[in-house]
Amino acid sequence: MNILLIMDPLIPVPPEHYGGIERVIADVADGFVHRGHEVTLWAGPGSRISGTTETFGRVGEWTSWSNVRNTATVSRWLLRDGHRFDVIHNFGRLAYLSVAFSWRTPKVQTYMRTVNPANMRKVRALGARNVCFTAVSGAIRDTGLPGGGDWRVIYNCASPATYAFQNHVDAARAPLVFLGRLERCKGAHTAIEVATRLNRELLIAGNVSTLPEEREYFEREVAPRIDGQRIRYVGVVNDQQKNDLLGRCAALLMPIEWEEPFPVVLPEAMLCGAPVIAFRRGGVPEGIVNGRTGFLCDTIEDMVAAVSQLPAIDRSACRVEAERRFSTDAIVTEYETLYHTLRDTAERAAS
Repeated sequence: MNILLIMDPLIPVPPEHYGGIERVIADVADGFVHRGHEVTLWAGPGSRISGTTETFGRVGEWTSWSNVRNTATVSRWLLRDGHRFDVIHNFGRLAYLSVAFSWRTPKVQTYMRTVNPANMRKVRALGARNVCFTAVSGAIRDTGLPGGGDWRVIYNCASPATYAFQNHVDAARAPLVFLGRLERCKGAHTAIEVATRLNRELLIAGNVSTLPEEREYFEREVAPRIDGQRIRYVGVVNDQQKNDLLGRCAALLMPIEWEEPFPVVLPEAMLCGAPVIAFRRGGVPEGIVNGRTGFLCDTIEDMVAAVSQLPAIDRSACRVEAERRFSTDAIVTEYETLYHTLRDTAERAAS
């Protein structure tokens, strides 16, 4: 097939550091090319995949004006080239597809955040056809279902080739890890509290937000508790550093305080053999087999108790589950199957 992938230009595809969905898009695009499909990516400057890449917009810019300008650019390009693609798959703003809503060409809109169901109703009102919505978790899908439409759940993925399995880790002594944006909703302060109660080493990795309220959160509730011994901040990490961090940890702590859609770090950790101990929020419970690949918790006390149960986890089970459900190959197969279904449906409708 000839596949078009579209992404907002906020972060390059793939990202060097932070950028979960951008990493997924890069892996999926390369997976399609490996299977013999022709792939074109429209994304921000600095983006690159095995197929063809055209860049637009400005990295790091997210304003009302930039959104209008980016939508105009994508619309112009669709009118220029859109009809030559077998499938148009948009990971960015729904508005990018507006000029193509009524086309027979199959279109996929993927959501990585809470959905406004009113948008589904607007799409129908604009005469859209052959549009399928996918969500990175059932929790995200359920926010869009009230608006109607054709919905599928296809999870985020990670590449087994990037993350090496490490089986020989002392679960009772190896460090715990927190990996994510250092914002309140991600719960680094809770991870510190868990490690402190257990007198365990905690390695914190991730970027400090530039938002004033999140910077204040870091400086008031996280930084003062970093002692450089038990609680250590290792900064922003790239793929190689992340692979090392997750491979030698006893577990990844994910004490989230929001409805997390489906974090890419979850399959990344599991591919390394690291169990995930997380609060039961958003789409996270869909990625963890409680007691087998990690533990689902409701309180700090639950999380403290779960850490003591880590020796019972078989790290190879984490790797096997991640490969089966969340590997690049598994997710490429799911998208590929969806594309064929949508194309066959469109062709039957046209005949």
